[in-house]
Amino acid sequence: MSTLVKVPKNGGLPNTISNVNFPSFSNWIEDIFKSDLPNVFPSSFNTGMSLPKVNIKEKSDSFVVEMAIPGIKKSDLQIDIDNNNLCISSETKEETEQKEDNYTRKEFGYSSFKRTFTLPESVDDSKIDAVYFDGILNITLPKKEEAKKKPIRTIKVT
Repeated sequence: MSTLVKVPKNGGLPNTISNVNFPSFSNWIEDIFKSDLPNVFPSSFNTGMSLPKVNIKEKSDSFVVEMAIPGIKKSDLQIDIDNNNLCISSETKEETEQKEDNYTRKEFGYSSFKRTFTLPESVDDSKIDAVYFDGILNITLPKKEEAKKKPIRTIKVT
């Protein structure tokens, strides 16, 4: 639905000054600090930070966390349960050095991530299992017996 503007008979638009469409300077500054930093900086600005994508599925007897982390070695993964929090992290360092007659080339790299999830009270944290295969980490979080979904039961009316 649009708003109609009354046009005077002389054909000009009425002289109304409104700042409805123009944010104030303080609103503009506030919007910058409330937004995510990657959206503020140009797309060519690379912070070097990325977090692995995660899918969380709920099944009748468990939750399954799937994390895409290709290129990570199983030995570089760290999975901890601390105070009802599931913490998944990895840290890798790589360094190569090549010496030739007239030059030396040394390259190094570092990457890390850490994702933390609060476990629901229904998870039996003593039975958590993790499998890493083809760049996908699957963590199974079994539910406690009392939290498992019970099958539908029909009650006969008498």
